[in-house]
Amino acid sequence: MKAIPVIVGLGEVLWDVFPDGPRFGGAPANFTCCAAELGHGQVDVAIVSAVGNDELGRLALAELNDHHVNSSEVARLDFPTGQVDVMLDEHGHASYLFAPNTAWDHLAWTKELESLANRANVVCFGTLAQRGNQSQSTIRQFIASTAPSCLRILDINLRYPYWNEDVVLQSLAMANVLKLNDSELHAITSLLKIRGSDEAVLAQIMERYSLKVIALTRGANGSLVLRDSGEWSDLAGQQVHVVDTVGVGDAFTAALALGVLAGLPLKAVHYWASDVAAFVCTQAGATPRLPSHLKLP
Repeated sequence: MKAIPVIVGLGEVLWDVFPDGPRFGGAPANFTCCAAELGHGQVDVAIVSAVGNDELGRLALAELNDHHVNSSEVARLDFPTGQVDVMLDEHGHASYLFAPNTAWDHLAWTKELESLANRANVVCFGTLAQRGNQSQSTIRQFIASTAPSCLRILDINLRYPYWNEDVVLQSLAMANVLKLNDSELHAITSLLKIRGSDEAVLAQIMERYSLKVIALTRGANGSLVLRDSGEWSDLAGQQVHVVDTVGVGDAFTAALALGVLAGLPLKAVHYWASDVAAFVCTQAGATPRLPSHLKLP
């Protein structure tokens, strides 16, 4: 009997505080909720994080469980559950202000995490959860403990002022798949001192870090996905009514992860990720229920 693939989100769990109230979020949480929705029982999805011994922590665990995400490796700590103030402009695009010194800044390494890392087929991580030394150490140890075949997805998620050159370069060195948006691409090309078209720059990054796949999302201007075989796919943006863009990139990453893991053709993976992201744009919050036609067959 074939083992069910294990997909892990690694990092922050928090509440996005909008003008009209809080909504569950955090990039790894969004990724895992969407992956569980898309996989609907065909994958085992877990999250590694921490929440506080408070009401928001209890509600966060309930949200994860409601989305069928394994939360057994979410620690309960005597630090507050993460929060971020979200401001939306007239086009629904978000900016963020993160609360300092929260539970997810204090991820501790355990034997249980080592066991989960050994079994993981996919792990998705970013730079934000590495802002604290303890969580940074645990994240790096987790990734180092995965099998060589594991898809180690860096959804780079640059959030000023919580990233620096060392975090970015070390994270790129740990990854074999990269997901970034157009503003993040500008920051990375400046950091790496490379120039050229989007395709040329991504190809240089792929070669430099021996990446298998790179995905670039460009908002209304669509997205671009490259594979180390030299194959690439460029899709225009879909015309949809945008409610907000929170979690859209995480949804794209979740579909990308499942598609690559399933061995689907690059174009099919890209169309799927684009469709999932477009749907999430039309919904309020980062973890909406997904319609059946978007789920893994």
